[in-house]
Amino acid sequence: MPKQTVNARNSFVLLALFVLVCSGGCATYPISHDKAVPVARGALFEYPYFHDQLTGIAVSGQGRIFVNFPRWDKDPLYSVAEVLPDGSLRPYPDHGWNRWGGDEAAHPEAHFICVQSVFVDHSDFLWILDPASPGFKGVVQGGAKLVKVNLKTDQVERVIPFAPSAAPHESYLNDVRIDPEGNFAFITDSGSGAIVVVDLESGKARRLLSSHPSTRAEPGYVPVIEGKELRNEDGTVPKVHADGIALDSRREYLYYHALVGRTLYRIKTSFLKDPSLPEKELGSHVERVADTGAADGMLMDAQGNLYLTILEENAVKRYRPSEPTLTTIIQGGLHWPDSLAISPDNYLYVTDSEINLAPRFNHGKDLRILPYKFYKAWLMPFSHDGLLPP
Repeated sequence: MPKQTVNARNSFVLLALFVLVCSGGCATYPISHDKAVPVARGALFEYPYFHDQLTGIAVSGQGRIFVNFPRWDKDPLYSVAEVLPDGSLRPYPDHGWNRWGGDEAAHPEAHFICVQSVFVDHSDFLWILDPASPGFKGVVQGGAKLVKVNLKTDQVERVIPFAPSAAPHESYLNDVRIDPEGNFAFITDSGSGAIVVVDLESGKARRLLSSHPSTRAEPGYVPVIEGKELRNEDGTVPKVHADGIALDSRREYLYYHALVGRTLYRIKTSFLKDPSLPEKELGSHVERVADTGAADGMLMDAQGNLYLTILEENAVKRYRPSEPTLTTIIQGGLHWPDSLAISPDNYLYVTDSEINLAPRFNHGKDLRILPYKFYKAWLMPFSHDGLLPP
């Protein structure tokens, strides 16, 4: 299959767009001197020329970049790819896993069907979440799975399939976070609303909070993106349930957010991991954290800063649990900021999926702008005495 190539010099286009770090405008220096708060410095870098709509992004401890392309309204060239230093895409982990549409249907557990997200854990393993629902038309039987890849060998190390009890036909598993020490995975279901908790030792998955309002789209809420209400062709508001997810650095709390919703929630992971806890009691432990507006991707850094992609402002914001405020980190030039990743050299990466410009939200007219892109901005750490040197 031909490679999708990007000229390396053109891949890193410096936009004349400076990053907002406060609601009042551009700032060079932080207001606070708390060493746990990074701020964005300089401009936003653009990585263009993706011919397929991308959603997820992950960066390894070695700086390797991985992206994924869901099978929504067309077949992508690859479902998962590594972005090589010269800008070309390498099907990952190989061509075989990225084949779908022919005889591969006989082995849905061994091929990517509709990958929604990728995530690199603290042990530098790549996890690939495949909800296996192409075009949101229902889960392909035997296809929903979580795939673990060893980045040292580039080999699939494990495949965890999901039974209908964990991923029913109408589900759409969306994003995943891994607790390698506790040996658990936490997954949001944006299709029917739930948190799926996977015991990585046994491979058993439990579907939790499926009837709790925290995992459901909020009734009566209509996101307004780029001046337009987000509605389906028939005028209804899409019911996109639990979507963004983040695990704090101590793995004590799981944060999550319905996409069509204003509210950020969290719950202690100890409650989620306790199989003896009745569902009703589990729901009583859910905590309302903040009103953020519609959010898609979420990511917690090692210092406890929570980053969220805020759709109605086409922005990336930072929330600090110790200081209940939202600070704008990136804004402008984005069309539906989606997933987030942080690299070892402290760059914040964000994909730009243009979901609101798709035909389903524009009376059948495709308003998406090619090429698709992801961006990065450097997060400057600083000490109590001021900014740290670059």
